[in-house]
Amino acid sequence: MIGLVLVSHSAPLAQATADLALQMVHDVRPEIRLAGGVEGGFGTDAAAIAAAIDELAELTTGVVLITDLGSAVLSASLALDIRSSTVPVRVSSGPFVEATTAAVVVAAAGESLDAVCEEADQALRAKQSTHALEEDIASPDTDADDAASVEAELVNPLGLHSRPAAVLVRTASTYESAIEITNLTTGRGPVKAASLIGILSLAASGGHRVRIDAHGPDAADAATALGALIADGFGEVDSEQR
Repeated sequence: MIGLVLVSHSAPLAQATADLALQMVHDVRPEIRLAGGVEGGFGTDAAAIAAAIDELAELTTGVVLITDLGSAVLSASLALDIRSSTVPVRVSSGPFVEATTAAVVVAAAGESLDAVCEEADQALRAKQSTHALEEDIASPDTDADDAASVEAELVNPLGLHSRPAAVLVRTASTYESAIEITNLTTGRGPVKAASLIGILSLAASGGHRVRIDAHGPDAADAATALGALIADGFGEVDSEQR
């Protein structure tokens, strides 16, 4: 699994960001190390970042560094020069809180180092305009027998907010098929079901209707499973409300 190092000028900020992100996952959690503050004050320490990377080297297959302010990037770059381990490392350009949350979810789903870093880099997209949010995804070249679709209405009042989106990502990651989700009510999408930021970009609220399209060897099972999660309201509504 991929590990994360949170590089912040503030130790409390790094801790709070990690605590928030970890609310998105429960059963499986990626390893996270904090490199925040300098001697109890504000600032970043390249040696502390390097030590965090080296510690994760024994526990992970790769490390993503997520930074807050500009000078934290400089410290992260220096840390790569002075670390003793050779574990693969990527430095994300994504916004600190959003990137951490996105990276935690996809890392917990078992995605690769490049996939985790890419998701973190794109974390700001969930706040951008509709045109910037839409992903052009070419459907895999598969036979009709390898494709399945399910439509469902979001019955939970808040729709696909962070927690349900994280549940969808983790569930989608257990299937071999490529899975996409489209917000039929607003026309946004399709987006990859394995992308937390992609799902959040759909801005799918309670009452919106979505479509799940799966292509691959277990497409029918995948579409059915994700459709059931949506129909169940992700456990956020009582049975009488469904």
